[in-house]
Amino acid sequence: MTQAMTRVEVKEAATKGDLDAFIKFPLQLYQNDPFYVPQLTRDLKAHYSVANPFLKQAEVKFFLAYKDGELVGRITSIINPDHNHYHNEDAAFFGFFESINEPAVADALLIRVRDELSKKGIKVMRGPMNFSTNDECGFLIEGYDSTPVLMMPYNPPYYNDLMEASGLAKAKDLYAYNYVFTGTPPEKVVRVASLAKKKGITVRPIDMKNFLRDMGAFKDVYNAAWKDNWGFIPLTDEELSYSAGRLKQLVIPEFTLLAQLNGETVGFLGFLPDFNFVLQKMHGRLTPVTLMKALYYSRKISGLRVLLYGTKPEYRNRGVDAALLSVGYENIIKRGGYRNVEFSWILEDNVPVQRIIEMFGATLYKKYRIYEKRIA
Repeated sequence: MTQAMTRVEVKEAATKGDLDAFIKFPLQLYQNDPFYVPQLTRDLKAHYSVANPFLKQAEVKFFLAYKDGELVGRITSIINPDHNHYHNEDAAFFGFFESINEPAVADALLIRVRDELSKKGIKVMRGPMNFSTNDECGFLIEGYDSTPVLMMPYNPPYYNDLMEASGLAKAKDLYAYNYVFTGTPPEKVVRVASLAKKKGITVRPIDMKNFLRDMGAFKDVYNAAWKDNWGFIPLTDEELSYSAGRLKQLVIPEFTLLAQLNGETVGFLGFLPDFNFVLQKMHGRLTPVTLMKALYYSRKISGLRVLLYGTKPEYRNRGVDAALLSVGYENIIKRGGYRNVEFSWILEDNVPVQRIIEMFGATLYKKYRIYEKRIA
């Protein structure tokens, strides 16, 4: 990294006012960007507090960058002991990066995080992670011509130039695929799903009366399915409860499916409505007016995201994926009103999952990048 200009000052967010400035800075930065989707300020305040179980076990610091007294950027440093224990490495992260298009500002922010991490003996800085791979992560590097879907990041193209100018390099790319519904599931998916059914695999919707129980089954599948993936951290019961509470109002039971064999849950698939369509109309505010907008526009959501997905390793190549996709597709068509679904995100080297999604007929349309740099 180059030495940041002295007129850029980075300070830790130490007061409620500082945190409020941290939360609201993107509203200023993206005010003229038609594709930016602001999250609700109220929800972000909770997400950045100990109400989020991640912050109870990780060391997170929030920083603000000022140039000539004006707020021009933000970043967090994130040390997650669970990550280093699971992956046996001395790595930590930066996240929630936002900056004006000036290398000096990005440099100053990244140097501050580097210095914080170096004091703790960290060897590698990686990001962005907001806060981990169980949350939003990566900078958009392809596909700037549309709004992000629910819980996917968005940023201007110059962020990638800022990272490279600061000496960071690619660690991993993440893919997003788009599929436009045609009225009938792809023939190959139906055929494989039929074979899976003959082998005893059944698919049922999530039971909303036993929501946490079924989400617990998802956690077991997710942790087993993703355990060998790059950057993966097992989801804890507390994190599951927190995330499930945030998402429950969006869940449509017939779109959120469990695959079972002999009473054991072996696969899980969740299509969630793309609530970003609504959030973009609310401008980060929760008022009587924006609530009325939310009620109106929530009935006009036409996009979905596959957010919850996994098959236990020992049940792969048995048609579980096809069974889930086939039933989900049929239920979506029956309900009506949905035009497309995004499958995201997928690791660039997770070829088996990419092939399943391509079998479904989806096409790669967005890419995201996680960067890293050795700091010791």
